Amino acid sequence: MDSIKYIILGGLAIVSYLLLLAWQADYPNVPQSAVSPAISQPESDIPVPSLNSGDTPSVATPAAPNPDIPVVPTASVVTTTQSASGNLINVRTDVLNLSIDPTGGDIVFASLPEFRTQIDVEDDPFVVLESGSLRTYVAQSGLIGRHGIDNNARPVYSPTQDSYTMVEGDNSLVVSLNYTDANGVQVVKRYHFERGSYLINVEYEVNNLSSTPWQANLFGQIKRSNFADPSQSSGFGMASFLGFATTSPDDPYDKVSFGDIDGGRSSIEMNGGWIAFSQHYFLSAWIPSEGSTNSFTLRKNNLNEYIGGFTSTEFVVAPQSTSTQSAQFYVGPKDQYSLREISSNLDLTIDYGWLWFVASPIYWLLTKINSFVGNYGVSILLLTLCVKAIFYKLSATSYRSMANMRRVMPKMAQLKERYGDDKMKLQKATMELYQKEKINPFGGCLPMLVQMPVFIALYWVLMESVELRHAPFMLWIDDLSVMDPFFVLPLLMGASMYAQSLLSPAPADPMQAKIMRFMPVAMTVFFLWFPAGLVLYWLANSVLGIAQQWYITHKIDAEYAAKEAKNH
Repeated sequence: MDSIKYIILGGLAIVSYLLLLAWQADYPNVPQSAVSPAISQPESDIPVPSLNSGDTPSVATPAAPNPDIPVVPTASVVTTTQSASGNLINVRTDVLNLSIDPTGGDIVFASLPEFRTQIDVEDDPFVVLESGSLRTYVAQSGLIGRHGIDNNARPVYSPTQDSYTMVEGDNSLVVSLNYTDANGVQVVKRYHFERGSYLINVEYEVNNLSSTPWQANLFGQIKRSNFADPSQSSGFGMASFLGFATTSPDDPYDKVSFGDIDGGRSSIEMNGGWIAFSQHYFLSAWIPSEGSTNSFTLRKNNLNEYIGGFTSTEFVVAPQSTSTQSAQFYVGPKDQYSLREISSNLDLTIDYGWLWFVASPIYWLLTKINSFVGNYGVSILLLTLCVKAIFYKLSATSYRSMANMRRVMPKMAQLKERYGDDKMKLQKATMELYQKEKINPFGGCLPMLVQMPVFIALYWVLMESVELRHAPFMLWIDDLSVMDPFFVLPLLMGASMYAQSLLSPAPADPMQAKIMRFMPVAMTVFFLWFPAGLVLYWLANSVLGIAQQWYITHKIDAEYAAKEAKNH
C-alpha cells in the first residue's frame, strides 16, 4: 500500500510540474501597454521661473501640438524620422543611441546598446526615452524668463549636421545646435558626450549682440506618461520603485510616485541638487549646477503626462558679450559607484530600503568577488559561503540547540506517557529536563532571526543590481535576475529545506509538527517566481546548513555516547 501511495504522489508531482511549465508558457509576464492619451489642447509644459531678480513676465501658452508628430523608432537602428520642424538629429556614442528634436533641442529617444531588451535578441538595445502615441518619456531643456527663447514657443534650432557618430579612437563628441532670436541674440545649445559615459553635459552659450542686457533662466525637465515599467522583471515579491525622486537638505532621497504628484507637491529650492525618474535597473536625471540656486517642481499637464524638473536662478548677459550656462543629464543604468560620483545622494536611487546599511556591504562584497571569478552565479555561491562563515558560530549555537533537543526527544516522549493530559505537570517536568540537560528551547530560533535581515538585504541587492540583469550562470540559467524557466532551482531548494527539517527536532504539538512539515512546500511555491539568483543563494545556504547541522548533530551524539560510556 505504501508503494502505491508514493507512486500516486510522484505522479501527481510530475503532472503538477508539467502543468506549471505549460501555464508559464501560455501566460508569460508581458508589461502592460500604456493607454494612448486623448488629444486635447495641452497646458504649457514649460515652467514659469520663480527665482528672477526682477519682475517675472507672463508666459504665453504654446500652440497646440502638431498631431502628425511621428513615433520615434524603438528599433536598434535609429533612422532619421521627420519631426514637427524637420529631421531628428541622430547621435551615436559607444553606449548611447539618441534622437534630438530640433524643435526645442529636446532628447526624444534614447537606447542603450550595452543592454538588450531581450536576452536572446541581438541588436535590440533597451529603450529608455521615447516619444510616441502610447508612451511619452523625454528630456527637455531650454531658456525661459525675461528674454527666454522658450517662452512663447519652442525655438527651432539649426544643426550643423543631421547625424553624429563617435568614431573609434575619439573620446568625446560635441553636437551643436544654433538659433538666433528676433533681436539678433545668438544661442548655441551644445551636447557634450564622453566615451563610455552615460552623463551628458548640456551647455547654452548666449552671444548678446544687442545693445541691452539679456536675461533668462535655464530649465531642465523629464516628462513621462504613466505607463508600466518595461524593465521590471517578472515574478512575485516586492517591485522596484517607479516614479520621480529628488533630494533636499531635509531628505537626501525623496521618492515621489505618480499618485503623490496627483495630490500636489510643493517646490523645493536648494543649491545644486538633482531630479530623477527611477525605474527598475535604469535612471534618467537632471543635475543642475552646484553654484546655482535651483527650484525643483513636480506637476501634471492635462494630457496626464507627469513632469519633474528644475529652474535655475536668472543669469544676465551684458550687451556685446557672451555667457555660458550648463547642466548635466544622465540616462543609463543604475551604476551605484558612477552615480555617487555624479552628485551627492544620487546613488540612493538604487533603493535597498531600510536595510541599506546591510545591503551596501553585501553589494560591495558581491562585486569584489565577481571581479575575480567573472560569473555572478559563482559569485553568489561564494558570497553565500562568506555569509555562512560569518554566521558560523551563531548557526552552530542554533544547530547545537536543535541537536540537543533531538537527543532528549525519547525522554520527552516518556514524560508525555507519564503525565498524560496533565499539562501543568508536563510543562514543569519538561522545564526541569531542559535545566538538567542544559538546553535552551529557544536557542535555535534567535540565530535564525538574526540572519533574516541579511536575507532580506540580499534580496534587494539581487533585485536592484543592474549587473545581474541578463547575467548568466550555467546550463539553462542565462539570466539571474528573472525566475528559473524550468523551476529546477526552486524545487531543489524545497527538497533541501525538507531534508533540513528532517534533521531538526519535531515540535511537541502535532499541529505545529504538521505546519513545519508543510513549510518546505509553501516556500517552494513562494520561490517559484523569485529571481534565480536569490533562489540560488537560498539553495546554497540550505545545502551548507544541512552539512553544518549534520556535522554538529553527529559530533554531539558522539560526545554524549562517549560520556554515557564513561559513566557506565
